[in-house]
Amino acid sequence: MTIENNVQDKQQTSEPAQEQEQAVLFHVDEQHVAHVILNNPQKHNAFDDQIISQLCDLFEQINQTNTIRAMVLSSTGKSFSAGANLAWMKRMASYSFEDNLKDANGLALMLNLLNNLNVPTIAKVQGAAFGGAVGLVSCCDIAIASEKASFCLSEVKLGLIPATISPYVINAMGERACRRYFLTAERFSSETAARLGLVNEVCSNDELDNTVNKILKGLLKNGPQAVSQAKSLIQDVCYKQNDEELREDTSHRIAQIRVSKEGQEGLTAFFENRMPNWQKSVNKES
Repeated sequence: MTIENNVQDKQQTSEPAQEQEQAVLFHVDEQHVAHVILNNPQKHNAFDDQIISQLCDLFEQINQTNTIRAMVLSSTGKSFSAGANLAWMKRMASYSFEDNLKDANGLALMLNLLNNLNVPTIAKVQGAAFGGAVGLVSCCDIAIASEKASFCLSEVKLGLIPATISPYVINAMGERACRRYFLTAERFSSETAARLGLVNEVCSNDELDNTVNKILKGLLKNGPQAVSQAKSLIQDVCYKQNDEELREDTSHRIAQIRVSKEGQEGLTAFFENRMPNWQKSVNKES
């Protein structure tokens, strides 16, 4: 079964069907880039447990599809995502502690899957990103935002806390910024988000697609396995003490990839002044 069919089947069995139908769109383009698109603009692309489940399925299957080179997370309409759906929040308010824990674990799983996808991920943020949506942005490797985008960690306004997203948001924005924005629930601009490190680049709304495509073009020139392993390297090395064990580990990694099929092809292509085979396949299909 293809990823598209799996998502469509899940959407068709969701309740209420009319509201959930096509709430998440998916396709893989000719460059082997996966596009995951939140598609519920009437509700500002807010998500609930069913949409979270759909995203979990997609992220798991993207990881299992060897031909996918990158993923772009985006949404339709004016808002990137309002975070949790109000109807879902109303249901959660009546849940027991055990039910709430199960529900929170579902969101935590989705965020972890997104954060640890084995391909590079780009968040394309065209509008407001509130609450859990800031978590989605934080889990992506690269975030590009329109100058019209804005961000808010609004949970405390409802007497709640941004708990499940906190590891990723704190990692993206830093402790000092989170000490302010977790507590004040202030809305802040894309320029502020860039200054804090939540967003990598800000551009006009008209240039959003071109900016993302420019980054994708650069990513696709690089060795797929090297990109995946470089991503793992960052997560495995970050905050670790530079001791003998870490030095041995990093030495092992570079030695291993130098003798790999991709590493040998990359080095040979460089010295022969030609494109490596992964660039040839992309250029041929573009």
